[in-house]
Amino acid sequence: MTFFTFYGSIESMKRDIYTNLVKWKNSSRRKPLIFQGARQVGKTYILKEFGKNEYQNTAYFNFEEDSTLNDFFKGKLNPVKIIKKLSIYLEKEILPEKTLIIFDEIQNSPETLTSLKYFNENANQFHVATAGSLLGIKVGQSAPFPVGKVNFLNLYPFTFGEYLDGINKSRIRQFLNSITTLEPIEEGFHNELIEALKMYYFVGGMPEAILQYKKDENLEEVRTVQKEILSAYAMDFSKHAKKPDAIKSTNTWNSIPVQLAKENKKFMFSELSKNARNRDYNESIRWLVDAGLVYQCFNIKTPRLPLSGYKKNNIFKLYLLDTGLLGAMLELSYKTVVKGNQLFSEYNGAFTENYVAQELIANNHGELYYWSSNSIAEVDFIIHYDGYVYPLEVKSGVSTKKKSLKIYGNKYNVPILARSTLMNFKQDGRICNYPLYAISHFPKISMIK
Repeated sequence: MTFFTFYGSIESMKRDIYTNLVKWKNSSRRKPLIFQGARQVGKTYILKEFGKNEYQNTAYFNFEEDSTLNDFFKGKLNPVKIIKKLSIYLEKEILPEKTLIIFDEIQNSPETLTSLKYFNENANQFHVATAGSLLGIKVGQSAPFPVGKVNFLNLYPFTFGEYLDGINKSRIRQFLNSITTLEPIEEGFHNELIEALKMYYFVGGMPEAILQYKKDENLEEVRTVQKEILSAYAMDFSKHAKKPDAIKSTNTWNSIPVQLAKENKKFMFSELSKNARNRDYNESIRWLVDAGLVYQCFNIKTPRLPLSGYKKNNIFKLYLLDTGLLGAMLELSYKTVVKGNQLFSEYNGAFTENYVAQELIANNHGELYYWSSNSIAEVDFIIHYDGYVYPLEVKSGVSTKKKSLKIYGNKYNVPILARSTLMNFKQDGRICNYPLYAISHFPKISMIK
């Protein structure tokens, strides 16, 4: 995987998605790329480094910084003529296949978004990659979306594995990635990974926070970075949403840490206001989801495929995109990091469940679901993988309790029941234990044979 300099630092960091960008470049079905993700997860930088490393040159255009760029996309959308004008404007030759064209903050130019259809149909020899922090919110609002004419990639905050690479622990990550069975690993490696995971809970996966931690390991400065990111997000609420929706989005966003800190983490509208109802907040929740700031996990009636056909739209949990930001919103003291494994169980295990949700999303498990049965049992995540449904119960410590899993297993007679805890790898009959640091392996190394 290619290393690259991050945010002007002399130190090297890398992202797993880089490999997917290379695959996109070389794909026989390559179309203009829409590169999505929340603000400040590193989309622009990765695209620029990808262009620098893999192309002869890069032509970068930011539609938020330079509103005059919109003029080149007025009237008839002829890609070849547009490229000629952009070449003159940039004073740089834009070459088919040899130049990576980056349209950044494209949500500010609906016509440019529409033009991707014509780049695909009439000028696909030009390699076009677009990015936009609020693209999921803006698309289709004032111009047709190029349905079927674009490829998509999503970038999330650093996963735990990427974080290990980012803090110069690539060897332990390689060891972790090499595991193919549920046999326990050496206690030395297990303990090292637990310690690294604990720090990841605090630092989180936002690139700037990781870079700050890597610089001097000053957790107070890391927290300062996180709060600045949260302030930027708050400004987005008021800038990009209508006033009533902005207020609701802000209230919803601010309530999530408190909701996750409860023992029952189901999203309660009563936490927003006494008379709040699902229908009143649908738009604000959708705004946060589309902005990539939260992940929605729906309750399902029964774990059958397709899972989406059995979800209850009005019963769900909301997780933040990043545990580090969750800690900042909860004002978690940095001193908690040094208090044994206390951090894992803080706020009723809120960080652990949020962390697992992040990892599942980043590992392409799609929409999240959970299962409950009349307040008797609850399984935290239900995952569809390779044609099967897998239950996953999450524990913040080393508890061996498995009441909910057993109730689920007896009710549905499933061959694999999974837990994720602070314990080492282990398989006891049909119950498989994944250490929290290895949740990226779920459910691949216990797949139903």
